[in-house]
Amino acid sequence: FKTPLFSQRLINNINPRFIALKANIGQDEDFDAARKKAEKLGAEKVFIEDLRSEFVQEFIWPALQANAVYEDRYLLGTSIARPCIARRQVQIARREGAQYVSHGATGKGNDQIRFELTCYALYPQVQIIAPWRIPEFYSRFRGRTDLMEYAEKHGIPVPVTPKAPWSMDANLMHISYESGILENPKNHAPPDLYQMTKNPEDSPNEPDVLEIHFAKGVPVKVRHVKEGTCKETPLEIFCYLNEIGGKHGVGRIDIVENRFIGMKSRGIYETPGGTILLHAHLDIETFTMDREVRKIKQSLGIKFSEFIYNGFWYSPECDFVRHCIDKSQESVEGCVQLSVFKGQVYILGRESPKSLYNEELVSMDVQGDYDPCDASGFIRINAVRLREHNRLQGAAQKKL
Repeated sequence: FKTPLFSQRLINNINPRFIALKANIGQDEDFDAARKKAEKLGAEKVFIEDLRSEFVQEFIWPALQANAVYEDRYLLGTSIARPCIARRQVQIARREGAQYVSHGATGKGNDQIRFELTCYALYPQVQIIAPWRIPEFYSRFRGRTDLMEYAEKHGIPVPVTPKAPWSMDANLMHISYESGILENPKNHAPPDLYQMTKNPEDSPNEPDVLEIHFAKGVPVKVRHVKEGTCKETPLEIFCYLNEIGGKHGVGRIDIVENRFIGMKSRGIYETPGGTILLHAHLDIETFTMDREVRKIKQSLGIKFSEFIYNGFWYSPECDFVRHCIDKSQESVEGCVQLSVFKGQVYILGRESPKSLYNEELVSMDVQGDYDPCDASGFIRINAVRLREHNRLQGAAQKKL
C-alpha cells in the first residue's frame, strides 16, 4: 500500500493506530483490493477518496491556464497531483486527530518534498515519518530487489516484477516511468512499457477532428466534429481527450530532467489529454491576449511550473502567481478546431468573440486603418540603437 499511512502515536509506541489513505486521482486500480490489502497490513481505518473532479478543476486547470511545462517538455502530471493528495491526507489527519503522517516517497526524489511541504503548509504542527530516510530502513532495503523479496516472502502483492523492473506513477493526467532499467539514459524504453498511449505507428489512419471551447482559459466543451460527441464537465472533457490522444499516441516524451534535490533523473511520460489541451490553449491565448501582457504571463508561467515541480503549491509566492495568471485569462475565450493524428496535434482554425486579430488591419489586400509610411519612422527609431552599436564596434576595431 504505497500511499501514505497515519499514526496517532509514535511509530514505536506500544499501541500505535494506523489509518490508510488511497487517493483515486484517475489511475487504473482495483480499489477494493487496495482496501483489503491495507486492512491485512494492519490499518484500523481505510479511506478511499475519489479526488478526480477536484484534481481536474483545482489543479490541472490552473496548470493549463499557465501553460505550465517544466524545462520546456514535462507537463507536470506527477508534480501537480501531489498537493491534491497531500491536502486530503492532511484533512483526514486533522479530522482523525493524527499527529503523524507518513509517505512512501524515496529519499532521493522530488515527491518527499512535495508531500511534506504541503503537509507543513496546511498542518504546521504535524510530524512526518519518512521510512526511506530512516537509516534502519534503507540499510535493510537497499533496492527494489530487497523490497520485492520481502513482499513475496510476506505475501504482499506489488505491481513491480522482475519482468517490468521500473517504477510507475499513474493518474488522470499522465503515467510516468523511471528507475530500474530506465536509469541508464541510453537504454530505449521497452515497447510494452507504455500503457496510456498506442504506438503512433499503429494508431488509426484517419484523424479525429475536435472543437475545444474555452472560457476564461479553461475548456468548457469538447465536440467531435464527425461523430458529434460532446463533453461538457471538466472530468468528462479530460477523460475524453485522454481517450482520443491515447489512441493516436499523443503525448509521449523521454527526457532527462533536473530534480529539485540536485540531481538529474531520466523520466518517460505519457500525457495524451494534457498535450492536446496545451496546444489548444496556447493557440486561443495568443489569439485573444495582448502581446505585452502575454510576455509577462509567459515568464510567470515558467515560475509557476517551477513552484509546482518543487512542491511549493501552497506557498505565498505560488498563490500570488496563480492569481496573476487567473487574471490574465479573463479574455481567453473561444473555440479551437484541431486534428489529432499519428502522435501529433495539428491546429486547423480558431474563432473568438474577444479576438485581437483584425483581418482588415492585417490584410495584404486592404490598407485598413494603417498608414504604411508610419513604418519608416518606426524602423528608424529602432535602428538608432543598432547604429550606435555599430559605431562603438567600429571605434574598437580602429584601436586594434
